[in-house]
Amino acid sequence: MSKPKVLMIITLDTKAVEAKFVRETLEANGVEVVHLDASIRSEVDDQVEIPPAEVAAAAGKTLQEVRDLKHEGKCQGVMIEGAVKCAQALHAKTPISGIIGVGGSMGTALGSVVMQSFPYGMPKVLVSTMASGFTRPFVGAKDIVMFNPVCDIAGLNSITRDVFSNAAIATAAMAKAYSPVRVEPKPLIAMGTLSTIDRCTVRVRKALEQQGYEVMVFHTLGTGGMALDQLVAERDVAAVVDTSLVEHNDFLNNGLCSAGPDRSKAALAKGIPVIFAPGNADFMVAGPIDAAKQQFPGKRYHMHNHALTAVRAEAEELHKLARHLGGLIAEAKGPVSFFIPLKGFSHHDSPEGHLHDPSLCPVFAAAMRAELPASVEVREFECHINDEAFADAIVEKVLQSTRALA
Repeated sequence: MSKPKVLMIITLDTKAVEAKFVRETLEANGVEVVHLDASIRSEVDDQVEIPPAEVAAAAGKTLQEVRDLKHEGKCQGVMIEGAVKCAQALHAKTPISGIIGVGGSMGTALGSVVMQSFPYGMPKVLVSTMASGFTRPFVGAKDIVMFNPVCDIAGLNSITRDVFSNAAIATAAMAKAYSPVRVEPKPLIAMGTLSTIDRCTVRVRKALEQQGYEVMVFHTLGTGGMALDQLVAERDVAAVVDTSLVEHNDFLNNGLCSAGPDRSKAALAKGIPVIFAPGNADFMVAGPIDAAKQQFPGKRYHMHNHALTAVRAEAEELHKLARHLGGLIAEAKGPVSFFIPLKGFSHHDSPEGHLHDPSLCPVFAAAMRAELPASVEVREFECHINDEAFADAIVEKVLQSTRALA
């Protein structure tokens, strides 16, 4: 039986000692190593499985042409492109079971882009000097594990030796257990939430699970929505229940939880049923209360905790949100429904909350109706988003939509 293959991404021009140690540890733990080396600074050992010249060639350049760019960002851009192509070509020819990378900010950037091009579930481990806090640009929405080397990656010492060893052993163990074959007998539903609409989404999840569905719920604080969209792009998803729209609001208003301009596009482009609801559309997310007041002067605020403040979305923001969503949904290739509760969009927007304004839900409903194509089913409910009747209506619609396509 052949050993599982692990792709190791370490540049030999600056980290030869570390690469040798990690490779030996991986091999001692029962995996075959394929070393991808994206070095550009100097000549290196050309015995690695994927040498720098091959990486550059995959991006349409010679290694000397890359060096002649004389700009670290441009050089790295070429090598990242080539590294992704080389890694994917390797995987297509002889499938890999895991990836490990070691680097500073540059090595982390390259390794993480390669890792993000692989599916959820495949082991992905980065030993990175960026791991002690500056992780979002590298982890993104993928299941990447980061180890903090504590010291700089500059040779081996009693701390880094342990960190590299632990990371390599963990990668080998995960690779040996990894199976790319996934059995998904249950239809899959993707759904977004925050704690402010938990009563709705928990009831929806439990009801759908009882009906034989697998429900994946994503925490919509930016990367959660990105992960939801990536899941939809990668997997066979039966329907999306997009019940938390705070990431759209934050994209439009520079809040903390933006998921970017492409949020929700994956499901709309794929043509699967999408049920929207304006959960959490009543606020934007800002930082500490003093910073929130500076960023959004003259608004209504609720201090969620010392680090986060919910800022009330007024009619202006709700109209902007409706225009944005209408533009996205106009490009939909499949059935879309939009369910609107007229008595509140989150716990904050409820009689027990601190940002309740019953006059604004009808404003959003009218704006949404004006922006949506005639093909979209729009339903208004005389209830709050967290009321059982609203959750039950979503469940009924999911069952109707997915069974119609079965």
